[in-house]
Amino acid sequence: MAEARTMFIVIRKDLAKVLQWPLGSVIAQGCHASVAVMQKYRDDERVKAYVDDINSMHKVVLETKNEASLLKMAENLKQNNIPYYLWTEQPENIPTCLATVPVVRSDLGDALKKCSLMR
Repeated sequence: MAEARTMFIVIRKDLAKVLQWPLGSVIAQGCHASVAVMQKYRDDERVKAYVDDINSMHKVVLETKNEASLLKMAENLKQNNIPYYLWTEQPENIPTCLATVPVVRSDLGDALKKCSLMR
């Protein structure tokens, strides 16, 4: 059986812990990024395959320390040619999270290796 495609969502840990954002607001950031990446890359074959199997969608929600580490994760993805969407909350203009197109985990390499599962 082929390895499932997975969307990786990386959210800044400091939004809740330091900036005291409510849990619902933090969750909404990941929702924004996941919808945005699917729309932006809607013609990508990985996205098409992901939505064609709508009952088997996989997502992994990761956390990263702060804005600087989030931007580093974005740079890592760019260097590994993995399409992503960096969500920037408006009107505050705060980068809060990113989401990748659905990828096979092995294609991700170590682009997000410094992230851990969100808790």
